[in-house]
This record gives sequence, structure tokens and C-alpha cells, in this order.
Amino acid sequence: MPLLDDDARSLPRVILSTRRMSENKTGNWRTMRPVIDRHICTGCQICWKYCPEACVKLTDKVPAIDMDFCKGCGICVEECPKRCVSFVPEASV
Repeated sequence: MPLLDDDARSLPRVILSTRRMSENKTGNWRTMRPVIDRHICTGCQICWKYCPEACVKLTDKVPAIDMDFCKGCGICVEECPKRCVSFVPEASV
């Protein structure tokens, strides 16, 4: 917690990574994993548009989630209009 006499310009203290973003794989934070039912998916690309980590990739309009970077936030699950994206526990996969 900052104190009133702390120099505000020195807060927050940030540690910069020397690695490229492609090397900063963050998928191990997840406890729930999104799974796409390809038979129901219409290719609307809503999951791709809303993913804050840009880990949804489109190939032939069929989404695929890059689990190396997916944090399991659930935005794709909530935003899918056809409900073809669902959550499963990470340990069950």
C-alpha cells in the first residue's frame, strides 16, 4: 500500500520482461479451459472479436484457441451467441 509521503512517480513498481510476447506463455494460469463444439459453430467470429488475449485463431472461419496463451477468462464462453463454446475443468483434459 503506498504511503502518503511516497513519491507518486515511482509507483507502481513495474518489472519489465526481456522476452518477446510469443515467449510469455500464460496458459498455465487457467483452471477452466474453453472448448469449441465444431458441429454447432457457425463461424460468426464473435469469440475471436472479444478475446482480450487474441488467442483465438481463425482457419477457414473455424476458431481454434491457442491454449498456450488462453487464461480461461470465459469471455468467449459468455459471448458466443450459439453457445458452442463451453468450459471444462483444466484437469479433465
